[in-house]
Amino acid sequence: MGESSILNWNCCDTANWLKKEGFNESVINLLCNINEVDGKCLLAINESDFSVEPLSKLKLRDRKCLYISIKTIQRENQNLMLELGITELASINMYSTHAHYPKTEVSEYFESDRISPPASEDGCASKLSPEIGKAFLSFCYVVVVTWITAFVMVIVHDRVPDMKRYPPLPDIFLDNVPHIPWAFDMCEVTGTFLFSIWLFVLLFHKHRFILMRRFFALSGTVFLLRCVTMLITSLSVPGAHLQCEPRNHAKDGSTVFGDLAFKISQAYVIWRGAGMSIQGVRTCGDYMFSGHTVALTMLNFFITEYTPRNLYFLHTLTWIMNMFGVFFILAAHEHYSIDVFIAFYITSRLFLYYHTLSNNQALMQRDSVRTRVWFPLFSYFEASVDGIVPNEYDTPTEILLKIQRKLKRSACKTMRPQSAMSRQESEMANKSKRELQASGLSGDPVKKLRLLCLSRGATGILGLGRMFRQMDEDGNKQLNFEEFLLGLRQIGVEISEEDAKLMFDSFDTDNSGSINMDEFLVAIRVS
Repeated sequence: MGESSILNWNCCDTANWLKKEGFNESVINLLCNINEVDGKCLLAINESDFSVEPLSKLKLRDRKCLYISIKTIQRENQNLMLELGITELASINMYSTHAHYPKTEVSEYFESDRISPPASEDGCASKLSPEIGKAFLSFCYVVVVTWITAFVMVIVHDRVPDMKRYPPLPDIFLDNVPHIPWAFDMCEVTGTFLFSIWLFVLLFHKHRFILMRRFFALSGTVFLLRCVTMLITSLSVPGAHLQCEPRNHAKDGSTVFGDLAFKISQAYVIWRGAGMSIQGVRTCGDYMFSGHTVALTMLNFFITEYTPRNLYFLHTLTWIMNMFGVFFILAAHEHYSIDVFIAFYITSRLFLYYHTLSNNQALMQRDSVRTRVWFPLFSYFEASVDGIVPNEYDTPTEILLKIQRKLKRSACKTMRPQSAMSRQESEMANKSKRELQASGLSGDPVKKLRLLCLSRGATGILGLGRMFRQMDEDGNKQLNFEEFLLGLRQIGVEISEEDAKLMFDSFDTDNSGSINMDEFLVAIRVS
């Protein structure tokens, strides 16, 4: 019954296929004898059919298993579905993440066919972990990039073209707007104010660590790209008011290490002052493209993205400050117009691309290999985010309570010795891990499952039982293979589907396709 013959299936062929899939006579009678389902009908069945008769009459277990079997055979016969003209509809259902569907039983089956994990109805992520380690790693990344940027700025300052031989390039804006001496300082004051707003947002946002790692990752990437553009091409100084000459610090008899040490010291001055003139930092040659524009634009986009949509005044204010900051850069004749334009374009596009991918994980997972190659930081940092990060905030009281609880927990861990029960649980978990490594994949599947559970601590088997009872929706205390495998993975037991099938078959002594939950839990408990 391959792809070449399914179109020619009659009701008897469908009945034989259902029998091989493990369905009982009542299901076969309903589909094949009463409703005369043939091969073409199997390929044409979609999610909506499961919410209406006759499929809605099936038991929950039979309905779920039938859905999985039909989806499997449809995937195996994509070419035939294309000929029938129904593949296009399936692809829309599979990859669409913004469509809204009624809250019927159809959504239960529709969600299982997504490529990405299901998010909530409004597109927000279902579960968000702070992952402080990733935030710290992104912070280290941006610190390293800023050091590289400061060192590159020292290099390009020494390579600045001679102002007498290379006058400023023609520029529509600079040629028609007079130089305003205080404008650049105003740009940096504007950026400082935007940064203060962003710190305020980070302080009260519930998902502050996710925001931090995104901000650090994007800022570091843009400034790393800026280092490349500064090194590749040295533009002439945009204004005659700038005193830009190479620092002739190389003296006769100076060593390579002495020259390098001097450049590192100059880079530290730039890094310490964040490259800002109000901090006493003055450099030339760092054109193509504007770092100040990058900072202003990045802060503006992050503030508007992670604050409530109804704060129109704040969003309007940040955009006005972004635009005025750009104007001040040009009015100070510190950058060419092309520098500012490219900086704004690259920063805004990178921000939008990053958040589009993170908010629609299906786009990334459709070609995960290419995504990992072209967006390695994104693939790592956003691996556990399955939707839009909601704008939820903590009150000052909640923040203080969280800090207090963390301090108490850390104090208890350092002051309280490990109890005898905790030591016993730890020894039992370690012993189970050693036995599991020694036995490998061979041996008694019941013993292996017991060791897998105990290797997670004394609560491993209890957690497995609690998870299985929650999944027993109809209360018949019977588990099929899909529920069995899902329960194992929900409690964190790492096991392949083949090994899980062997374990399941060892409990399914009557080959009914299900196992009794109580008997299963008794069997894996340590005697």
